[in-house]
Amino acid sequence: MIHEVTVNHREKAHALLKADADKILRLIEVQIDNLTMPQCPLYEEVLDTQMFGLSREIDFAVRLNLISEDEGKALLENLERQLNILHEAAQKSV
Repeated sequence: MIHEVTVNHREKAHALLKADADKILRLIEVQIDNLTMPQCPLYEEVLDTQMFGLSREIDFAVRLNLISEDEGKALLENLERQLNILHEAAQKSV
């Protein structure tokens, strides 16, 4: 029973962190779609703030042993990769 609860908490933690990463991606997509250029200080401020917040959430989940450090790094790396693709696409359309 305890093992099932632990697995359930880990799955929920991973799902919540993934959802937060997806929200950041959507937020940046909206900014780009609304002509806020990636060089804009507001764009960079939002991105930096959101990424820092997510990294703190991930660190907290790792410290609680809800996800592994590798899972946390993979979530951040995946989001960064997707954001880089968006950034490159925005640069090409300029």
